[in-house]
Amino acid sequence: MLAFKIAKTVLILMIDWYFFQALLVVFKDKLSTQSWRLLSIIFWSITAVLLSYSWMDKFVEGHFLGTSTRQFFMRTTFIMYISKLLGAGLLMMEDIVFQIQKLLQYLSQKPQQALDSPAGESKMTRSEFLSKTALISGVIPLSLTGYGVLREAHDYQVRRQPLYLPNLPKSFEGLTIGQISDIHSGSFFNPVAVKGGVEMLLREKPDLIFFTGDLVNYEADEIKEYFDIFKKVKAPLGVYSVLGNHDYGEYKSWMDARLKAKNLEKMLLAHKELGWDLLQDENRTIRQGSDQIAVLGVGNWGIRGRSNRHGKIEKAYSSTEESPVKLLLSHDPSHWKAQITGKYADIDVTFSGHTHGMQIGFDMLGIQWSPIQFVYEEWAGLYQDQNQYLYVNRGFGYADIFPCRIGMPPEITIFELKRGEV
Repeated sequence: MLAFKIAKTVLILMIDWYFFQALLVVFKDKLSTQSWRLLSIIFWSITAVLLSYSWMDKFVEGHFLGTSTRQFFMRTTFIMYISKLLGAGLLMMEDIVFQIQKLLQYLSQKPQQALDSPAGESKMTRSEFLSKTALISGVIPLSLTGYGVLREAHDYQVRRQPLYLPNLPKSFEGLTIGQISDIHSGSFFNPVAVKGGVEMLLREKPDLIFFTGDLVNYEADEIKEYFDIFKKVKAPLGVYSVLGNHDYGEYKSWMDARLKAKNLEKMLLAHKELGWDLLQDENRTIRQGSDQIAVLGVGNWGIRGRSNRHGKIEKAYSSTEESPVKLLLSHDPSHWKAQITGKYADIDVTFSGHTHGMQIGFDMLGIQWSPIQFVYEEWAGLYQDQNQYLYVNRGFGYADIFPCRIGMPPEITIFELKRGEV
């Protein structure tokens, strides 16, 4: 983790150094000495403040300036450097091309020629043009990211998905299930918008609600500010939940193992106090008259990262053999093909989240694309393998390392159970 922090610091300094060169070319000769000095001080002071906070946040236990301050610094850092990265990349490519040209000129023994326009010409030099292009190019991701933070991050979308199950008991025909996933409460900055999303879910009046993991980013205390909002998530037949990879405290550097264990205890208690039935490799039977279906839930299990393989499907499945329909909550969609399909062929539907649709992509007119599809084969929407289904929810919240959504809005899914086959 320390090596990662050092590498991140070096990368930030490199990006800023390149971006500063663009400022130097474009503004130094156009500003007074005093104005240029002030611009330079402001530029590097912002870098110093952001890096200082980043290092203190790592080594000082707890959020020493509070969760809101931490969110502000993380978002500011993200927005600034995602914007600067493209401009710095252009300048770096120009440096590489320039050095290659110099090398080729040397090898061919040709006289050195100026790469910029000859002296005395009034047109913009090549370096000034590239510097202005770099600065302007930074505005594009800045604008998109700002839109993604302020608009799409809380632009909740209700998606409706029928599920046709051949063994569905007649009394469960038309049963509705609401699914939300990946709340990541520590990333939120707009309680009013979050409350609006919860109200959208409740207006659908689902019979059941499933939450498929990642209530927080790092520690259980993150839910406190939004506890009263999510406590309103109720359904006539219950709210069932599972833990996601972030809920175990794996992404925080703890002072000792006892604090990490205490955090997990807080997480389990949070689900209980919310009124959600947390399934830890367990199952529940839901009855309507003489009919029944089973809801199973496992701890997080994915093909990436053995340290986060907590779930035990065999325990969750135990004693459900008599239920004609089995619905499984499992946070990571890679669990489906790794352990569910074929091996537990009578688990009808698996409900997952985890991928967030990478929070960036395209999902319109029946076409969906995101870079996450190069990492996860099943990453958003409904998938089928013979008579088994997987649904991957795109997430209600967003990760604090990427606090926005662009083309991949947050999702509330409403399922309707139907008898028969598609």
